[in-house]
This record gives sequence, structure tokens and C-alpha cells, in this order.
Amino acid sequence: MKKSDFFYNLPEELIAQTPVEPRDSSRLLVLGKKDGSIEHRIFRDITDYFKPGDCLILNNTKVLPARIYGTRTDTGATVEFLLLKRKSETDWEVIAGPGKKAREGHKFTFGDGLMNAEVLEVLPDGNRIVHFECEKNFYETLDKIGEMPLPHYITHKLDNPERYQTVYAQINGSAAAPTAGLHFTPELLDKIKKIGVRVSFVTLHVGLGTFRPVKAENIEDHHMHSEHYSLPEETANIINETKKNGGTVFAVGTTCTRTLESVATKYGEIRADEGDTDIFIYPGYEFKCVDSLITNFHLPESTLIMLVSAFCGYDNIMNAYKIAVAEKYRFFSFGDAMCITDRI
Repeated sequence: MKKSDFFYNLPEELIAQTPVEPRDSSRLLVLGKKDGSIEHRIFRDITDYFKPGDCLILNNTKVLPARIYGTRTDTGATVEFLLLKRKSETDWEVIAGPGKKAREGHKFTFGDGLMNAEVLEVLPDGNRIVHFECEKNFYETLDKIGEMPLPHYITHKLDNPERYQTVYAQINGSAAAPTAGLHFTPELLDKIKKIGVRVSFVTLHVGLGTFRPVKAENIEDHHMHSEHYSLPEETANIINETKKNGGTVFAVGTTCTRTLESVATKYGEIRADEGDTDIFIYPGYEFKCVDSLITNFHLPESTLIMLVSAFCGYDNIMNAYKIAVAEKYRFFSFGDAMCITDRI
């Protein structure tokens, strides 16, 4: 298939700039996995689609305040670093801007000396490997000096940075939020559990490659970015018991889906695992674990709209997006949600 097959027209005013309050009051488009039928609901109505014995799998990664501003120690030139991926206890892969001010051996200071850094290596794609030093805990220091890196299509300043975190975010490491999870509240999760649904977690640290455009017209020529994941034994057991007993596995978001499908593809089953994945899911892929998917509305021509097209069928997805635009749903990170399920 071609990249252009996944284009759709989206009026700019439908790109959500701010989150709705409360979290679970966003709209929910429920899409029939087999027949493409559609229901229009509110997100808190998601409980109507669960049954006892199901499981709900969430990504508990936590977004870092990964954008930091500093100066080069020898010239005083200003620089911006965006932390992408942790490589060791002290070293990170970063995007540096402007790049000409951050070459190998250059040293920097951030937060009036709270954090210092040196560029170790310039990678072929222009990213840098940077060594960081700080007197106190790295993440505590980052909380003091860093800013939340919102996606490029969000131009409004976020008053409360916690609104770009899920309520269950726990493990530091992401450069972007797993945004399908932003709709859940603690109360809604409790209500889901009371139905008899088991709630468990995976971790996939979301990289900015999530927003990187597909450049190849033939989508099979596109190479996915790599992201680190962890699937705990408890979660693997819950998924396997759910499957064994005829329940439905609900995955929240494309990051959660990529984690589960990566492990299922790697081993032919779900088991505890940790590693890096660059799995690229597009139409023709046979899903091995995920039964129902809760997700947001994704950018035209992105790998994410390709993934949901694989899950529900290309024609069903493109029709649903056309209807969502006509019905003025809110799109992207702070936008409304979609639940793709057989239970409609």
C-alpha cells in the first residue's frame, strides 16, 4: 500500500489544543471490528463494552520533562536538548539544537549548574549521545529544570503538565505520552475492576519517532524507530488466563499494542519479556494477542493510522475517520477516543 492511501482531510480547528475536563468526558467513537458499524458515546461509557473475565492492559510509562535549555561552557552559546532515550546510567540519546553548537567534546551547563553535560558522539541521523552529571538524583534535577515536550501540533501552553501524564504513569522514560490512556480516571478504572475486569500494565517508553512522518511512498520501505519495552510476568499471566477462559484482551493505545504484538511475534505466545522493538504494523498483519483496541485519532499518513487500519480493516477505518471529521470529533493527543471492538 501507498502512504497516500492513508491521507484524509482534517480541518485545523479539529486538532485539540487543550484536554477536556474531566478526563473521561471526552467523546468516544465505538467502531465494530468486523462490520465497521459505529456508535457515538462518551468515554466513561467504555464500561458498557467490558464483561467479567476480560483484561485491560495499560502502558504505565511516564513522560519526562525532557526539553532542557542551557549554555555551552566555553562560548556561552544557548542550546536546547531534547532527551530521547536513556543509553546507560549517565548517557542519553538527545536531539540538540542548533546542532552546530553541539559537536563531539563540547560541554554544557543547565539550570545554573544543576546539571552538566558533554557530547560524546554525533550519530548518523544527527542525534547526539550525551553524558550527563548532576549532584543530586538525575530525575529530580530534570523535574526542576526541564519542560514537558508537547507534540509539534499543540501550540497552546499547557497550564498543568500533569494533564500530559496518565493517572497511572509510573516509570520514567518517555519523550511523549501514551495518549489513549489520558482519558482514564482513577474512578473509571475502579468501576472497570468492579465489573470483573483485570487491569494490568506493560511499559513502552514512547520516542519522538512516533511523530516522525513516513517518507517512503511504498509503506513497506519505511523503517520504524526502536523503543524499549517491558512486559512483566504478572501481566503475561493475566493475558494468558484471559485468553484461556475466553475473555477479551483490551489494549489501551498503539504503544501497548506494539508491545504485546512484539512479544507474541517473537515467541509465538505471551510471556514476560524486556527488550527493544521496531515492529511496524500495517494492513496484512495478523494480530496474535490484542482483541479490542482503545485509541485516539491519529495523524494522516502516520504509522499509527496504518496500525489501526490493520486492526479493523482499511475501509472501516477511513470511513470512521471521515465520519469523525463530519461529526467534529477532536483529534490527536488531547482529542477524543475510539474503541475498536466486536461488542457493538
